[in-house]
Order: sequence, then C-alpha cells, then structure tokens
Amino acid sequence: MAQLDVRQKLEILADAAKYDASCASSGTTKRTSADGKGLGSTEGMGICHAYAPDGRCISLLKILLTNSCIFDCHYCINRKSSNVRRARFTAQEVVNLTLSFYRRNYIEGLFLSSGIIKSSNYTMEQLVEVARSLREDHHFRGYIHLKTIPDADPELVHQAGLHADRVSINVELPTVGGLKRLAPEKDNDRIEGAMRDMTDAITDTTDARKRYRSAPRFAPAGQSTQMIVGADAATDGDIVTKASTLYDRFGLRRVYYSAFSPIPDASSVLPLQRPPLMREHRLYQSDWLMRFYGFQPREVVAAADDATGMLPLDIDPKLAWALKFRDQFPVDVNRAPRELLWRVPGLGVKAVKSILAARRWRRLRLDDVARLTVSIARVRPFIVTEDWRPVTLSDRAELKPLVAPRPARRQLELFGA
Repeated sequence: MAQLDVRQKLEILADAAKYDASCASSGTTKRTSADGKGLGSTEGMGICHAYAPDGRCISLLKILLTNSCIFDCHYCINRKSSNVRRARFTAQEVVNLTLSFYRRNYIEGLFLSSGIIKSSNYTMEQLVEVARSLREDHHFRGYIHLKTIPDADPELVHQAGLHADRVSINVELPTVGGLKRLAPEKDNDRIEGAMRDMTDAITDTTDARKRYRSAPRFAPAGQSTQMIVGADAATDGDIVTKASTLYDRFGLRRVYYSAFSPIPDASSVLPLQRPPLMREHRLYQSDWLMRFYGFQPREVVAAADDATGMLPLDIDPKLAWALKFRDQFPVDVNRAPRELLWRVPGLGVKAVKSILAARRWRRLRLDDVARLTVSIARVRPFIVTEDWRPVTLSDRAELKPLVAPRPARRQLELFGA
C-alpha cells in the first residue's frame, strides 16, 4: 500500500470523525500561564462551527488518530471488517497539525478520537501523548477534548483528564441488549465504571482546588457521552430514561444523540434506512426539558405514544405533554409557580423569569405575555391572564390544529417543470 502524506491522512481521518457528535466546549475555564505566555484560548463557548455569545465563530480541529480498529461493532464504519480506506496519524503529526491550524487562525482547539489499534492501552497512550505534548511542550492553552477508551488502564484515563478540558466516554447504545447485539466486544459495566471513575476524579479535584490553589485542573469542562439513535429497537422512552440515569449517576455535562446513518457494506443486522432526523431533534428537545425546564423523565416519557414509546415527530415534546395532560391547564400567569409556567407551550425560561419579575408589581394582561413570546396564539389556550380566559377545549384533537406549528411552505423551483 502506498504511503500516505499528512494531507491525505487528514482528508480520511477528518471525514471519519464526522460520526462522533459528543463534543462541546461549553463550560470550560480559561487556562493561563504563569509567565503570561502560551498559545490558544478557550474564551467563549462553541465547537466546530458554533458561535460564541459575542457572535464569534469558534471551531475545533476534529479528527481521528486512526480509523483502523480491532473491534467489529456493527454500526461503525471503521469496524474491523469494514471495507474503507485506512489511515493513521502519529502523535507528533496531530500536534503539528493542531499548532499549524491554530497559527493560521482556523481553529481554537482540538477534538481527538480514535479507533482502537493494538490494544486499548496503546491507543490511550497515543491520545494522551498528543494532549501532553500540546500542553507541556508547546504551552497550548486552547481547548482540548479527548475521547477516552473504557477498557484502558484507569491511570491513562486519569492522565487524559489532567490535560484535556473535556473527556467523553460513549455509551453508544441506550440498552444493554442493543450493545451486546451490535457491539459484542464492548461491555456496559466497563463503560459505566469508567464514567464513574471520571466523575469521582472530577469531584475530588474540584474539592482539592477549593482548598489548594496549586491543585491541578482535571477536565474542567466535565464529561459527555453519545448515544446512537435508530440502530437498534430502543424506543424514545428507552433513550430518555437512559439519558436521565447517566445525568443523575455521573453528572454529565451533555448527552449527545446521533441518528444512525447507513454505512457502506453494512451488517445485515442493521436497519436499511436511517431514522428521521426529526427524531434526533425531538430527543434533544426532551433533553432540554429535563435539564432546564424541570421535567422529570417519566413526564417526558409520558409525552410519547403509549403503544410505540416514540415521541411525536410533528410537534415538540413539551406541546405533546401539554396536549396529553390537558387537565393541568389553563395556568394562571399571575399566580402559578415557576414549575407550572415552565410547562406552558411557547413560554421559555427567559419568558417565565420575566413573568415572575413583572407580576410582583402588577397583574399581567394578555398583551404583556405577548411581548415575551414569539407566538401568543400558541400560548393563549394554556394560560389565564387578567383579561383572558380560554374557552374550554378538553379534546386534544380539537386543540392541536390551533397550536401546532404549520408545515413550512415549499418554495417553487425557478426552472421547475
């Protein structure tokens, strides 16, 4: 096989990294150098082509160390039996690329993952060496996210946390049965054990830094994980329940959802078509409800169809819950507690905060609420104000057309037949 140059490797390994969604730079802290020198910055939040609060676009170099792998996970395009072009970076090549891209102002950090070569420990050593070299040899102070390997020696994983801003350990699939069927070489207990060790290390280091300023940082942006959606028979209810368990047990910063995408030379046990991308979007909305709107997992699951366990694709989970539990409404915006206002479709966290502040001084009218929301028509059937009380609509089928978003109009092609 012909020797590949760095440019060819980058083309292969950057493309192979696109299937991993479990990366984000939000939550990290600025790294400073004692001598005031150093490269890179973690100011603002964002990853790849995301935007900071001040409008800046921040990007990461997102690559694999190698797309070769000794495992044969059915859903992975880089699995051992897959017929794809292989490539492998050395640790020094990744370091040089990161510095080169940064100096050209292309990136502000690195997201590095890898297939498993030789052994889990050998691969983890290479990943850690990249981060160590960037931090210690080149004083790089930009953002680094490392994908860790659950089977690797815990000390190696610990070293990753000392050099990286964020670490991630992917659970891959939401059910133990799905993992055994599609990734028989991976073990759910080992994955969760590695996540628990990482959580303990983050907690211990955080406590130590409260007492000793000289205590080392350890994954200041926390840990995240990813679940593949639609590769197995897991329902949305299964996925929501798994995500909630991970948040509670391991204090994760984020759970990412990645819709299964059919791959070349796919295994016969995989579905022939990818799930609707809207399903992935609804799961992210459900995740948001649990993290920021005070919804319990059982409430989100209750919004799903009783027969299939799937969230509706035509309306968001919050509206689905409101329509299913119509007896909880209308909510009086002048009296209801924050938790009930959060459940009103069309009212976001900021709008609820404004309502709570404003009603301390006067009773709110419908026009007051309208100024806080994008669509008062969507909110109106679910609230009571000083001058408004909705007509009783107990039938979900009768109410849904009034509040569900209309489908976007299709633009006609200029030269269409």
